[in-house]
Amino acid sequence: MHDLGVGFKYLVRGQRWVSRHGKQFGFGLIPGLITLVLYAAALTALALWGTDFVAWATPFADDWSSPWLGLFRGFLTAVLFALALLLAVVTFTAVTLLIGQPFYENLSEKVDRDVSPDGTAPESGLPLWRELLISARDSLRIVGRALVWGVLLFALGFIPFVGQTVVPVIGFFVTGFFLTEELTAVALQRRRVELRDRLTMLRARKTLIWGFGTPLALAFLVPFVAVFLMPGAVAGATMMARDLLGEETREEDSNGRGQPDAVSW
Repeated sequence: MHDLGVGFKYLVRGQRWVSRHGKQFGFGLIPGLITLVLYAAALTALALWGTDFVAWATPFADDWSSPWLGLFRGFLTAVLFALALLLAVVTFTAVTLLIGQPFYENLSEKVDRDVSPDGTAPESGLPLWRELLISARDSLRIVGRALVWGVLLFALGFIPFVGQTVVPVIGFFVTGFFLTEELTAVALQRRRVELRDRLTMLRARKTLIWGFGTPLALAFLVPFVAVFLMPGAVAGATMMARDLLGEETREEDSNGRGQPDAVSW
């Protein structure tokens, strides 16, 4: 249980770091705003034409009598929109990180230098195009895993009582885990840690990951909140990645400067 609190502290500490580095916070907002506009446009289009799409996809129901036709297609439209929302929440971080790779790489490196006892940050040594390719590949693999969980939890949601109580809670923990994987990947990829090794590392500290990612998953349900929390989430995830790898980390004093004597939790 201790790790839950530690994970949440990293989330708070990351937000505090970007609040003291306004330039990094400002640049970190740009990718989230771009992603938000794209997702808002897609969801708006689905809301406007989702009914028409369902009607086109279910021609076999054209001859059904009322009210069964309306109930059937209305249910499918609701399911389609619910799945789209779930997909938006699950993929928002991945898409934002992909769009903002140069922004967040720069932010993460600055955090590493700021909290490192020797003032240095690991570098991957790879060209930008290769980093983008690896990031896109790993993000697709993570989104695929998240979608499998999403479909499973959606199906379990039809179980009376359990589907309305236990399943949503599990869903937030699952979403929090995958969000944290995407965010820590920024720092861990620079250290050349492969996806399989990252997942193994995170599973070994699940309560730490849940303490960081689950509150973030709840906050990300509000799109504008997600945009403003992303820079701090990347900063906090960078600090947590150092913890996962056992790297020494300086604490911050009240002015945001590193204290060389202290080691992270």
